[in-house]
Amino acid sequence: MPSVVGLLEQREVAARRRVDGLREEADRIQAELAVAEREWQEWAIAPSRVGEVLAPVGELGHSHAQAVGTAPVMGQAEETSSAPTAAKSKSQVPVWREGLAWSVLSVDCQRRLEVLADRVRLHQGPLTCQEKTAVFGMDVVPARVEALRSKAKRLVARGWLAEQQPGRFTLVQGVAGPGGGT
Repeated sequence: MPSVVGLLEQREVAARRRVDGLREEADRIQAELAVAEREWQEWAIAPSRVGEVLAPVGELGHSHAQAVGTAPVMGQAEETSSAPTAAKSKSQVPVWREGLAWSVLSVDCQRRLEVLADRVRLHQGPLTCQEKTAVFGMDVVPARVEALRSKAKRLVARGWLAEQQPGRFTLVQGVAGPGGGT
């Protein structure tokens, strides 16, 4: 007759194997999601870029479509002032400009910026994505690191972060804090 402790150990091993398998699957899906998000982001930006290229700017700063009274190209944001207050349509991360506070970003983006702001405040250098993964309490596995790297690269492209050395990210000088302060 098998012992109770032996049976418990067998069940624990089986449960651990299942957890390990599910973690591997989750990491694979996370990596696929990062690639799909990057591709989606590129396609979301494309219509506005095409609209910018096809709409020549007139003397008063209005596009050709606005000057002749036609509707703007689908996906093209209408800009009536030199400093718009919101991101262009279909843009999840707005392009940073002077005075733009973190509150326009998602909570996850704000957390990433907060960690980097703390490092700047403590005079610690830039942060790698592996270090960031550990700071957020995630398993430091390639899928999670790559997911954070793609998000950091998006913030670099939008002007919120700087990557002065490959793979090492820090805040751009002058990026406003959560309440609009630096």
